[in-house]
Amino acid sequence: MQYSNATMRSPTLLAFLFSLATPSFGSVQLGTRASIPGAWSLLQQGTTGVSGMQLAVVSETKAIIYDKVEHNPLTVNGHVAWAVELDLNTQAVRALNPLSNSWCATGSFLGNGTLVNSGGNPVVITGEYNSTLPFLIDGLKQSLGANGLQGLRLFTPCTDGTCDVYENPTRIRLSSARWYPASVRIEDGSIIIFGGSVSGGFINSAGANNPSYEFFPPKNINGFNGLKIPSKFLTDTLNGNQFPNLVTLPDGTLFVSANQAAMILNWKTNTETRLPGIPNGVRISSPFSAGHVLLPLSPANNYTPEIMICGGSTVSDKVAASSISSQAATSAQCIRMVLNAAGIAAGWKVETMPQGRIMVDMVLLPDGRVMLVNGALTGVAGYGNVGNQVGQSNADNPAFTPVIYDPAAPAGSRFSTSGLVASTIPRLYHSTATLTPNGSVMLAGSNPNNDVTTVKYPTEYRLEFFSPPYMNVARPSYTGLPAIINYNATFNLSVTLPANTINVTVVLMDLGFATHGVHMDQRLVQLVSTLSADKKTLTVKAPPTGPIYPPGPAYLYVVTAAGAPSFGHKTLVGTGASPPVDEAAIANMLSKTPGPSVVPAFQGLAPSSGEGSDVATAVIPA
Repeated sequence: MQYSNATMRSPTLLAFLFSLATPSFGSVQLGTRASIPGAWSLLQQGTTGVSGMQLAVVSETKAIIYDKVEHNPLTVNGHVAWAVELDLNTQAVRALNPLSNSWCATGSFLGNGTLVNSGGNPVVITGEYNSTLPFLIDGLKQSLGANGLQGLRLFTPCTDGTCDVYENPTRIRLSSARWYPASVRIEDGSIIIFGGSVSGGFINSAGANNPSYEFFPPKNINGFNGLKIPSKFLTDTLNGNQFPNLVTLPDGTLFVSANQAAMILNWKTNTETRLPGIPNGVRISSPFSAGHVLLPLSPANNYTPEIMICGGSTVSDKVAASSISSQAATSAQCIRMVLNAAGIAAGWKVETMPQGRIMVDMVLLPDGRVMLVNGALTGVAGYGNVGNQVGQSNADNPAFTPVIYDPAAPAGSRFSTSGLVASTIPRLYHSTATLTPNGSVMLAGSNPNNDVTTVKYPTEYRLEFFSPPYMNVARPSYTGLPAIINYNATFNLSVTLPANTINVTVVLMDLGFATHGVHMDQRLVQLVSTLSADKKTLTVKAPPTGPIYPPGPAYLYVVTAAGAPSFGHKTLVGTGASPPVDEAAIANMLSKTPGPSVVPAFQGLAPSSGEGSDVATAVIPA
């Protein structure tokens, strides 16, 4: 399995850091599409050094993984590591050194290509101080794993192996504490961080809820001048509303769903418009985690958005966790809704997966299909809470066999397991998946436990790669992709096509940021393209607007009419510039909000209720 060694082309963040320091939709039609038939293959190769709780591809050859502070085998600067850069070719890992705990954070790329990891938690690490944790000594006590609730961790990809996570909480931080938030990139290249809790817990509550959103970089908007903006939706959707689903829509508004509700958010006016609720009593956000995806956008469907949500649970969000069972049935429901007037009036269209799933990852493929992978057949998300835990897991019966969904196929024939091979590695809570530039799907992580352990459903470090049948046939290749493609620009690619290729399509993909079965910013946009008569030159037009493809990283695939994609080379959509920086909004936020605790919180014994523990009272050992 080989990835391009092309030089990563991304502007630096130096100017940005310096500045911080100082329409109506048409009807949707998904045309028929071809896919390469045959058997999938599965390769277990490489280990990650830290467990893969959070995952994002950052270049043609690299990915980044974030974990929480725990007893991982990899170390950095004399203490345990909880973040790595992974080489997609060799599976070699390079330890990174964030300052704060990224436990249950979110992530999105800015318009200039920098990845922002947002939120987190204080440190809760098991073991006896100065015995099993010899690295927690005087000099490191202040810097190892600071409280991450207001954390903003910036990572700008590089080619020389020297880039690391940048944090400066005195200047760059969230305005409020957020654990289990979500995020999304918007049309100006900045990001919105949405929801979450101000303290840890199995499920959200009125006392822990953070019913608000904020921008990074901070904005002076709707009268809040850099401060958090209230959201009634996040109050109405208690209790099960952690890790809500966010999607930037082609008109610039956001689709948001959580628990059993959905809405359109106009962030420019802070206006919420409710959509039809999730049908049949299914809950879709943590700890009842479903997967979601924006189905492919194209000129043929007038870039009309259609949302799909699969899995979840009908368990009540008002009962004690101890009364929930790890054997509770999960939902096999998949729902789709077109977000135009007619589609909203028609409501959700319900389909049924081959099996119920919770914590499912929904990964877009370059041929427009969706891979459903990971998760469990029974139980709920999290650990240490339900009455009959398996090891410490709140879920049981891993979903080992992926499912492929073709949104363009006729209803009743969209799900398939034909040719798919089953994994033998449980991928439960804190597991991830992502499409890679070469078209394979990489799986990482799983750790439904307080800390590193070998109990049933142990801490997982092994990587897996699912290779679709299209990787075993002749595939197109191309050269000439500009490092930056601005909106409506036209550019030419020199293409080499397999024999007997009739035509090709060009798709631009945001591979997103994956954690807890939620994929931030994942997107596939088909571009207008024309193949020359000699089939050697492909003339391509960039996306028309920022809301259709928000400015930032993109991977361009040329896909044959038979369904074989090229390697996805990286570019930046937009100008490549940093998002707008409002110094006055930053100053107001810093002056009116307290910063995070510099000193980390540790506790000597494992909390008895796992993710359900409240770590606010944890203390540093003397």
